[in-house]
Amino acid sequence: MEAITLLQLIFDTLLGFTLLWLAWQALSSPDLFRAIVLFIAFGLLMALTWVRLNAPDIALAEAAIGAGLTGALLLSALARLKAKNSATIMTEQVKNKPLFWLLLTMLSLAVTSGLAFSVLTLQENSPGLSIWVLENIETSGVSNPVTAVLLNYRGYDTLLEMSVLLVALLGIWSLGGVPKRHDSFPGQILNILIPLLVPLLIMVAGYLLWAGAHAPGGAFQAGSLLGAAGILFLLVGWQFGTQFMGLPLRIMITFGLALFIAVGVALMLFGNQFLEYPSSLAGSLIFLIEAAATLSIGITLAALFLGGRPGLRRHK
Repeated sequence: MEAITLLQLIFDTLLGFTLLWLAWQALSSPDLFRAIVLFIAFGLLMALTWVRLNAPDIALAEAAIGAGLTGALLLSALARLKAKNSATIMTEQVKNKPLFWLLLTMLSLAVTSGLAFSVLTLQENSPGLSIWVLENIETSGVSNPVTAVLLNYRGYDTLLEMSVLLVALLGIWSLGGVPKRHDSFPGQILNILIPLLVPLLIMVAGYLLWAGAHAPGGAFQAGSLLGAAGILFLLVGWQFGTQFMGLPLRIMITFGLALFIAVGVALMLFGNQFLEYPSSLAGSLIFLIEAAATLSIGITLAALFLGGRPGLRRHK
């Protein structure tokens, strides 16, 4: 294990205390806009924390999804709240309620104690599942252990994650059409940056998709960048053509999950278990699934930001 220098120890200590402070400020702030900004800052520092823990795959996902896209979704939701909801509801709910703060403190202490107990009781040199992963990495179809776990050894988890994302979108669509938007002017700077940023985001997304087999990257990281490109288009008032609002949009959203399930069923028809890839085809099948998932994840995230079912207009 690499020795930790004094400077690294000081940096990690400051990083840990800063995360705790940001988390508390985000949870306790009565100003929802300030709380969202603090949440985004917390996500960016969490990405740095994962880098310090030698987990670049999780760091990429945290920066792109946890801080970037989730922050954009929260800001979009805040913009649609009524004026009263922006700062007064939280204050009215918790003002002069010491029992609320007592219960919150007790819950926080219980969670912290549980996490501390779990960490302190870990074996000093516990290898976890890393030995088994590395021993079977050649049969997984990829050389990146994270991708091997997510798409091969524990493919069920990734399949369920994509299902949850689709269910979340269906929940938003069940609320009705797209909220009525007021005409806004994005500004000259954003208009200039869009033609530069969107191709760059698409290119980096393609690289992360390709690199995921042997380096940090993969479908969720690449899909989040595609979603960010879509959100940039939505911010400047760009709209899909009506010909894409119906069946084509739904096909693209469900394509990744449907292909994932179809591959698993096809493998069962050839005598394998569900999502048990043959060694000779594992790499090709994983890349095919990740490519379809990238497209679906990107479109789904942009559709979540839209805030309603395309093709309908919610009048409020």
